[in-house]
Amino acid sequence: MASSSSSTPLPNGPLKIAIIGFGPFAQFLAKTFVKQGHILTATSRSDYSLLCSQLGITFFRDMDDLMEAGGQVILLCTSILSLGDVIRSIPMGRLRMPLLFVDVLSVKEYPRDLLLRVLPEESDVLCTHPMFGPESGKEGWNGLPLVYEKVRIRDHALCDNYLGIFQAEGCRMVEMSCQEHDEMAAKSQFLAHTFGRILAEMGIKPTPMDTKGFQALLQLRDNTTKDSFDLYCGLFVRNKFARQELDKLDLAFKAVREKLLERTKDVELH
Repeated sequence: MASSSSSTPLPNGPLKIAIIGFGPFAQFLAKTFVKQGHILTATSRSDYSLLCSQLGITFFRDMDDLMEAGGQVILLCTSILSLGDVIRSIPMGRLRMPLLFVDVLSVKEYPRDLLLRVLPEESDVLCTHPMFGPESGKEGWNGLPLVYEKVRIRDHALCDNYLGIFQAEGCRMVEMSCQEHDEMAAKSQFLAHTFGRILAEMGIKPTPMDTKGFQALLQLRDNTTKDSFDLYCGLFVRNKFARQELDKLDLAFKAVREKLLERTKDVELH
Protein backbone atom coordinates (compact mmCIF):
# COMPACT_ATOMS: atom_id res chain seq x y z
CA MET A 1 0.00 0.00 0.00
CA ALA A 2 1.41 3.37 -0.98
CA SER A 3 2.11 5.74 1.86
CA SER A 4 0.93 9.34 1.69
CA SER A 5 4.53 10.32 2.48
CA SER A 6 5.40 9.36 -1.11
CA SER A 7 3.14 12.11 -2.48
CA THR A 8 4.51 14.11 -5.39
CA PRO A 9 3.29 17.47 -6.72
CA LEU A 10 0.59 17.30 -9.36
CA PRO A 11 1.64 17.99 -12.95
CA ASN A 12 -0.94 20.78 -13.27
CA GLY A 13 0.70 22.78 -10.53
CA PRO A 14 -0.30 23.55 -6.92
CA LEU A 15 -3.83 24.54 -6.01
CA LYS A 16 -4.68 27.32 -3.58
CA ILE A 17 -7.10 25.67 -1.14
CA ALA A 18 -8.90 27.50 1.68
CA ILE A 19 -10.18 25.15 4.38
CA ILE A 20 -13.17 26.12 6.53
CA GLY A 21 -13.24 23.98 9.67
CA PHE A 22 -9.87 22.57 10.73
CA GLY A 23 -10.84 19.65 12.96
CA PRO A 24 -9.21 16.19 12.91
CA PHE A 25 -10.51 15.19 9.47
CA ALA A 26 -9.43 18.47 7.85
CA GLN A 27 -6.01 18.09 9.47
CA PHE A 28 -5.79 14.55 8.08
CA LEU A 29 -6.55 15.73 4.54
CA ALA A 30 -4.34 18.80 4.82
CA LYS A 31 -1.19 16.81 5.56
CA THR A 32 -1.46 15.02 2.23
CA PHE A 33 -2.43 18.20 0.38
CA VAL A 34 0.69 19.92 1.73
CA LYS A 35 2.91 16.97 0.82
CA GLN A 36 1.67 17.26 -2.74
CA GLY A 37 2.75 20.90 -2.79
CA HIS A 38 -0.63 22.64 -2.60
CA ILE A 39 -0.91 26.04 -0.91
CA LEU A 40 -3.29 25.95 2.05
CA THR A 41 -5.04 28.50 4.21
CA ALA A 42 -7.54 27.68 6.96
CA THR A 43 -9.99 29.05 9.48
CA SER A 44 -11.88 27.40 12.33
CA ARG A 45 -13.82 28.16 15.51
CA SER A 46 -10.85 26.95 17.57
CA ASP A 47 -7.39 28.47 17.29
CA TYR A 48 -5.21 26.12 15.24
CA SER A 49 -2.59 28.74 14.40
CA LEU A 50 0.27 26.81 16.02
CA LEU A 51 -0.60 23.51 14.33
CA CYS A 52 -1.07 25.24 10.99
CA SER A 53 2.28 26.96 11.37
CA GLN A 54 3.91 23.58 11.93
CA LEU A 55 2.22 22.21 8.81
CA GLY A 56 3.07 25.19 6.62
CA ILE A 57 -0.52 26.43 6.47
CA THR A 58 -1.63 30.04 6.94
CA PHE A 59 -4.31 30.22 9.63
CA PHE A 60 -6.87 33.03 9.88
CA ARG A 61 -9.10 33.56 12.90
CA ASP A 62 -11.44 35.72 10.81
CA MET A 63 -13.48 34.41 7.86
CA ASP A 64 -13.22 37.77 6.07
CA ASP A 65 -9.43 37.57 6.15
CA LEU A 66 -9.53 34.04 4.73
CA MET A 67 -11.64 35.23 1.81
CA GLU A 68 -9.39 38.25 1.26
CA ALA A 69 -6.39 35.92 1.02
CA GLY A 70 -8.02 34.34 -2.02
CA GLY A 71 -7.98 30.78 -3.26
CA GLN A 72 -9.21 28.57 -6.05
CA VAL A 73 -10.94 25.97 -3.89
CA ILE A 74 -13.04 26.47 -0.74
CA LEU A 75 -13.01 23.18 1.15
CA LEU A 76 -15.85 22.83 3.67
CA CYS A 77 -14.81 20.52 6.52
CA THR A 78 -17.48 21.48 9.03
CA SER A 79 -19.80 19.14 10.90
CA ILE A 80 -23.05 18.13 9.23
CA LEU A 81 -25.15 20.00 11.78
CA SER A 82 -23.16 23.26 11.59
CA LEU A 83 -22.86 23.51 7.79
CA GLY A 84 -25.84 25.83 7.38
CA ASP A 85 -24.56 28.37 9.89
CA VAL A 86 -21.04 28.21 8.46
CA ILE A 87 -22.17 28.74 4.86
CA ARG A 88 -24.31 31.71 5.84
CA SER A 89 -21.36 33.25 7.71
CA ILE A 90 -19.22 33.39 4.57
CA PRO A 91 -18.88 37.00 3.35
CA MET A 92 -20.14 36.35 -0.18
CA GLY A 93 -19.22 39.86 -1.28
CA ARG A 94 -15.54 39.09 -0.68
CA LEU A 95 -15.47 35.94 -2.82
CA ARG A 96 -13.19 36.15 -5.82
CA MET A 97 -14.81 34.29 -8.69
CA PRO A 98 -14.51 31.80 -10.21
CA LEU A 99 -14.39 29.47 -7.22
CA LEU A 100 -14.85 25.76 -6.63
CA PHE A 101 -16.69 24.86 -3.43
CA VAL A 102 -16.07 21.31 -2.18
CA ASP A 103 -17.66 19.59 0.81
CA VAL A 104 -16.59 16.37 2.52
CA LEU A 105 -19.73 15.58 4.54
CA SER A 106 -20.97 12.06 5.17
CA VAL A 107 -24.36 13.04 3.71
CA LYS A 108 -24.63 14.50 0.23
CA GLU A 109 -28.10 15.71 -0.79
CA TYR A 110 -28.25 18.18 2.10
CA PRO A 111 -24.99 20.02 1.33
CA ARG A 112 -25.73 19.91 -2.41
CA ASP A 113 -29.12 21.60 -1.99
CA LEU A 114 -27.79 24.11 0.55
CA LEU A 115 -24.80 25.13 -1.57
CA LEU A 116 -26.89 25.54 -4.70
CA ARG A 117 -29.39 27.66 -2.78
CA VAL A 118 -26.98 29.92 -0.90
CA LEU A 119 -23.83 30.30 -3.02
CA PRO A 120 -23.46 32.75 -5.91
CA GLU A 121 -24.46 31.30 -9.28
CA GLU A 122 -20.92 31.89 -10.56
CA SER A 123 -19.40 29.40 -8.11
CA ASP A 124 -18.85 25.75 -8.99
CA VAL A 125 -19.93 22.96 -6.61
CA LEU A 126 -18.33 19.55 -6.13
CA CYS A 127 -19.81 17.22 -3.51
CA THR A 128 -17.40 14.58 -2.19
CA HIS A 129 -17.24 11.94 0.53
CA PRO A 130 -13.83 10.41 1.20
CA MET A 131 -14.81 6.98 2.53
CA PHE A 132 -11.84 6.84 4.87
CA GLY A 133 -10.29 8.78 7.71
CA PRO A 134 -7.26 9.18 9.96
CA GLU A 135 -7.40 5.56 11.13
CA SER A 136 -8.22 3.71 7.88
CA GLY A 137 -6.06 6.04 5.80
CA LYS A 138 -3.03 6.29 8.07
CA GLU A 139 -0.94 3.98 5.85
CA GLY A 140 -1.99 5.76 2.65
CA TRP A 141 -5.08 6.20 0.51
CA ASN A 142 -4.32 3.61 -2.16
CA GLY A 143 -7.48 1.69 -3.09
CA LEU A 144 -9.71 3.67 -0.71
CA PRO A 145 -12.89 5.10 -2.29
CA LEU A 146 -13.67 8.76 -2.91
CA VAL A 147 -17.35 9.22 -3.78
CA TYR A 148 -18.20 12.42 -5.63
CA GLU A 149 -20.71 14.22 -7.84
CA LYS A 150 -19.88 17.13 -10.13
CA VAL A 151 -22.94 19.13 -9.14
CA ARG A 152 -22.27 22.41 -10.98
CA ILE A 153 -18.97 22.50 -12.80
CA ARG A 154 -17.92 24.94 -15.50
CA ASP A 155 -14.19 25.11 -14.80
CA HIS A 156 -13.54 21.44 -15.52
CA ALA A 157 -9.77 21.85 -15.37
CA LEU A 158 -9.93 23.16 -11.81
CA CYS A 159 -12.33 20.41 -10.73
CA ASP A 160 -10.20 17.70 -12.33
CA ASN A 161 -7.08 19.16 -10.73
CA TYR A 162 -8.70 18.91 -7.30
CA LEU A 163 -9.91 15.35 -7.90
CA GLY A 164 -6.40 14.60 -9.10
CA ILE A 165 -5.19 14.98 -5.52
CA PHE A 166 -7.01 11.77 -4.66
CA GLN A 167 -6.15 10.03 -7.93
CA ALA A 168 -2.47 10.73 -7.27
CA GLU A 169 -2.79 8.92 -3.93
CA GLY A 170 -4.32 5.87 -5.63
CA CYS A 171 -7.90 6.39 -4.45
CA ARG A 172 -10.70 4.48 -6.12
CA MET A 173 -12.76 7.23 -7.75
CA VAL A 174 -16.51 6.53 -7.49
CA GLU A 175 -18.75 9.01 -9.30
CA MET A 176 -22.42 8.79 -8.28
CA SER A 177 -25.35 11.08 -7.60
CA CYS A 178 -25.84 12.57 -4.16
CA GLN A 179 -29.18 10.78 -3.87
CA GLU A 180 -27.65 7.40 -4.68
CA HIS A 181 -24.92 8.04 -2.13
CA ASP A 182 -27.42 8.84 0.62
CA GLU A 183 -29.54 5.78 -0.15
CA MET A 184 -26.49 3.54 0.14
CA ALA A 185 -25.09 5.36 3.18
CA ALA A 186 -28.36 4.95 5.07
CA LYS A 187 -28.16 1.19 4.50
CA SER A 188 -24.49 0.94 5.44
CA GLN A 189 -22.83 3.78 7.37
CA PHE A 190 -25.92 4.84 9.31
CA LEU A 191 -26.84 1.25 10.23
CA ALA A 192 -23.26 0.50 11.28
CA HIS A 193 -23.24 3.54 13.55
CA THR A 194 -26.66 2.60 14.93
CA PHE A 195 -25.56 -0.93 15.83
CA GLY A 196 -22.37 0.44 17.36
CA ARG A 197 -24.33 2.90 19.52
CA ILE A 198 -26.75 0.17 20.61
CA LEU A 199 -23.86 -2.09 21.63
CA ALA A 200 -22.31 0.78 23.59
CA GLU A 201 -25.61 1.39 25.40
CA MET A 202 -25.70 -2.31 26.30
CA GLY A 203 -22.26 -2.00 27.86
CA ILE A 204 -20.79 -5.09 26.18
CA LYS A 205 -17.28 -6.07 27.33
CA PRO A 206 -14.63 -8.59 26.26
CA THR A 207 -14.77 -12.02 27.89
CA PRO A 208 -12.23 -14.86 28.14
CA MET A 209 -14.29 -16.88 25.63
CA ASP A 210 -14.95 -14.29 22.89
CA THR A 211 -15.74 -15.63 19.45
CA LYS A 212 -14.50 -13.90 16.30
CA GLY A 213 -18.04 -12.64 15.75
CA PHE A 214 -18.21 -11.04 19.17
CA GLN A 215 -14.77 -9.49 18.70
CA ALA A 216 -16.11 -7.94 15.50
CA LEU A 217 -19.00 -6.45 17.48
CA LEU A 218 -16.57 -4.96 19.99
CA GLN A 219 -14.58 -3.48 17.13
CA LEU A 220 -17.74 -2.04 15.59
CA ARG A 221 -18.65 -0.43 18.92
CA ASP A 222 -15.19 1.06 19.30
CA ASN A 223 -14.98 2.35 15.73
CA THR A 224 -18.38 4.05 15.74
CA THR A 225 -18.26 5.56 19.21
CA LYS A 226 -14.94 7.24 18.41
CA ASP A 227 -17.02 9.63 16.32
CA SER A 228 -19.11 12.28 18.05
CA PHE A 229 -22.82 11.85 18.68
CA ASP A 230 -23.30 15.00 16.59
CA LEU A 231 -21.92 13.13 13.58
CA TYR A 232 -24.29 10.23 14.22
CA CYS A 233 -27.19 12.64 14.67
CA GLY A 234 -26.24 14.35 11.41
CA LEU A 235 -26.27 11.03 9.57
CA PHE A 236 -29.89 10.68 10.69
CA VAL A 237 -31.25 14.21 10.57
CA ARG A 238 -29.71 15.19 7.22
CA ASN A 239 -30.28 11.95 5.32
CA LYS A 240 -33.92 11.49 4.37
CA PHE A 241 -33.35 7.75 3.81
CA ALA A 242 -32.07 7.10 7.35
CA ARG A 243 -35.46 7.19 9.08
CA GLN A 244 -36.86 4.37 6.96
CA GLU A 245 -33.78 2.26 7.77
CA LEU A 246 -34.31 2.94 11.48
CA ASP A 247 -37.95 1.88 11.10
CA LYS A 248 -36.87 -1.29 9.27
CA LEU A 249 -34.42 -2.06 12.07
CA ASP A 250 -37.15 -1.65 14.66
CA LEU A 251 -39.52 -3.93 12.74
CA ALA A 252 -36.79 -6.51 12.16
CA PHE A 253 -35.91 -6.62 15.87
CA LYS A 254 -39.56 -7.07 16.81
CA ALA A 255 -39.97 -9.84 14.21
CA VAL A 256 -36.89 -11.73 15.46
CA ARG A 257 -38.00 -11.29 19.08
CA GLU A 258 -41.48 -12.63 18.31
CA LYS A 259 -40.08 -15.64 16.46
CA LEU A 260 -37.75 -16.39 19.35
CA LEU A 261 -40.54 -16.16 21.95
CA GLU A 262 -42.87 -18.31 19.83
CA ARG A 263 -40.23 -21.01 19.50
CA THR A 264 -39.58 -20.80 23.25
CA LYS A 265 -43.28 -21.48 23.88
CA ASP A 266 -43.20 -24.52 21.58
CA VAL A 267 -40.16 -25.93 23.37
CA GLU A 268 -41.69 -25.37 26.80
CA LEU A 269 -44.89 -27.16 25.75
CA HIS A 270 -42.88 -30.26 24.88
